Amino acid sequence: MSEKRELIPMAKSDLLAESTPALLKDHINAKSIEALAGLIKQYQPDFPDNKFRAMAIYQLDGMSLKARVNHLSEVLAVLLVNDFSVNAKWLKQVAEHWPNLEPGKGWHSFMAWPLIDYAGKQGLQQPTIALDVLKHLTPLFTAEFAIRPYIEKHFELTFKELLRWCEDDNEHVRRLASEGVRPRLPWGGHLKALKQDPRPVFEILTQLKDDKSKYVQKSVANNLNDISKDHPQRVIDICHEWLENSTPQRRWIIRHGLRSLIKAGEPSVFPLLGYSDKPAVKVEFVLTEQDVTLGQTLEMLLSIHSKASQAQQLVVDYRVWHVKSNGKTTAKVYKWKNIILPARKSVYLKKSHGFLQLTTRQYYAGQHTIEILINGVVHNQAMVNLVLG
Repeated sequence: MSEKRELIPMAKSDLLAESTPALLKDHINAKSIEALAGLIKQYQPDFPDNKFRAMAIYQLDGMSLKARVNHLSEVLAVLLVNDFSVNAKWLKQVAEHWPNLEPGKGWHSFMAWPLIDYAGKQGLQQPTIALDVLKHLTPLFTAEFAIRPYIEKHFELTFKELLRWCEDDNEHVRRLASEGVRPRLPWGGHLKALKQDPRPVFEILTQLKDDKSKYVQKSVANNLNDISKDHPQRVIDICHEWLENSTPQRRWIIRHGLRSLIKAGEPSVFPLLGYSDKPAVKVEFVLTEQDVTLGQTLEMLLSIHSKASQAQQLVVDYRVWHVKSNGKTTAKVYKWKNIILPARKSVYLKKSHGFLQLTTRQYYAGQHTIEILINGVVHNQAMVNLVLG
């Protein structure tokens, strides 16, 4: 299938049309369960489809999406013969004859998830067979969750298979090679060994760094971003290597993969992206108020003067050091503007920052420091006193 299906962020998935259910869990419902039962019955004549339907819909309404997937997977495990090699044959047939996705009927794809979950769990003792099944099933939805126990329990076998998948004709299979080994995969738990030592992940990503599929490129970039949270310098180093004779696709991967380090204002990242190293600037920074009350907005005025004889590419951010309950501070970087600063010229910027009540942040009264970052380096700062009112 040509449709690309990503779980994170689910709300932006190409599967979801305007007429689809409001909740993702509703894709797994009585109607779609009946369709799945019929599809299995078609390729496994002995399958007790009526019993499956009855067991599958039992207390389904009160379950979350992942709970529904697990429930159907367990029902399949109860009803099918306890020989995965037998079930592997018809699972591959189902994969090859899966119904085409119709607009507004995303359940076709969501209903493959319980099959993938079943194959992943029940095939763990026969990994060679199971990996082949997961390769066939992943284009229907994604086997990124199902494959992770194989990485943990059968690493050498699985890793060799993943390297082969990097050269597969199907973009969904190539994406699985990357997505499956993400150390911090959302919804998938952490792979502790790869989180500690990401060298095997880098080997896979290197194979995929020039992949023509945007679907695969995005996975490679997300993987780099995952690793950067534990090994920032190693990600920076590999991006340096990749920049040599780089393709447009690879440069996009590097930029997207470094986004957390960019957001954090890591100075060594900016030259990798074409921004000026060690900018020659003079920065003046003024706050319109010395005191601000919670709920109000603060105006910030910034002037950047070039001291260089050539144009400079600059990323202008600011970092707020928020006061915590214990009196210490914690930093958060905010984006301001990317600019090209002409030689010996000046630019003047203005921005508002709101100290607004949010469910995601608890504010505390006291002096807040605001720093100006130019390509990740602090060039000026000012203080504002936050009053809770």
